[in-house]
Amino acid sequence: MTTSLRGQVAILGTGLAGMGHAGGATEQEIISRAAHAAVRASGLRMADIDGIITSSLTSPWWVMRMAEYLGLRPRFSDSTMFGGSSFIADLQVAAMAILSGRCNHVLVCYGATPRSAPSSSKINQMRAELDPQPYEHPYKPFNPVSSYALAAARHMHEYGTTREQLAEVAVAARRWAMLNPDAFMREPLSIEDVLGSKMISDPLTVRDCCLVTDGAGAFVVSASPRARDLHPAPVYVLGTGHAHWHRQISCMEDLTVTPARDSGAAAFAEAGLAPADIDVVELYDAFTINPILFLEDLGFCKKGEGGAFVSGGRIAPGGAFPLNTNGGGLSCTHPGMYSIFLVIEAVTQLRAQAGARQVAGARTALVHGNGGVLSSQATAILSTQH
Repeated sequence: MTTSLRGQVAILGTGLAGMGHAGGATEQEIISRAAHAAVRASGLRMADIDGIITSSLTSPWWVMRMAEYLGLRPRFSDSTMFGGSSFIADLQVAAMAILSGRCNHVLVCYGATPRSAPSSSKINQMRAELDPQPYEHPYKPFNPVSSYALAAARHMHEYGTTREQLAEVAVAARRWAMLNPDAFMREPLSIEDVLGSKMISDPLTVRDCCLVTDGAGAFVVSASPRARDLHPAPVYVLGTGHAHWHRQISCMEDLTVTPARDSGAAAFAEAGLAPADIDVVELYDAFTINPILFLEDLGFCKKGEGGAFVSGGRIAPGGAFPLNTNGGGLSCTHPGMYSIFLVIEAVTQLRAQAGARQVAGARTALVHGNGGVLSSQATAILSTQH
């Protein structure tokens, strides 16, 4: 027997901290700031939080460290790590924990400081040593970029997608970021700037790749019946989905088709909605090929049409399809794992609190996270109504 989670939990408060450059603060410090902000905004006290979900790229016991740091003795905790998709996959876990009676209020939080405390080269080396990919490791690829470059090259070969269309994704993200005071990169960016920037892994240049920034985010999930008593504008979780088919890119059956096809179908089915019902879309854009693939696999356009779909300013401010309205991982922030910021931006839009970048009349939002090398895909549909 399956039980629908549709509308049974809601997101209350959200919080951000240490965005861009944390100024010497530790990861735990900025997560704590974001967590306290989210709890306060939820109409709760930290003592009311009896569930916590968090994970780290570097620490296997991170949930214990953060619970200790926040002074929590949770009845439910989880630290399952699916890479960048984790914090959207966590919505499903939080809902199941609350509805099973394990806890009442779940704090989901994450943060990292890879910009102010650079360790990416050490982390990548550690990953390669601890999780070697047998068909790839001997060739020493520059991952994750090289894996995404393979997907981009295949999509270009298969469907005629152009470098200019990939660049459109980065330019649109920058135009949104220019409207967002929390965004790290706010200088103008053109198609020519993207194409002419340093090549990282053909066909992806540095401007096709996400930022490396500091940053922390947090949000609180509670049962819907209590939500309106706690917060004036709860955002309801209508549908969730999570899927993974592979770990290493060389074991991906088709470089142009991702598990978002399954995660999206599950989320839409549970929500009882279709792509045409979504007002604002927040997709994990670690690389410019990602939104193109995900728009196709989630059903917003047909396979092979993603390049044309994002062209002509369609996904930029003023375009017909608002996408990655905070500036995304390409221009807003990307502290190692990004999907928590997708949720926070969607909630901000649905509450009409986004200022200059506000999408008029937004009532439904889709958030989609990506982990690994197009490996783990998590989708959620959020709404102001349940």
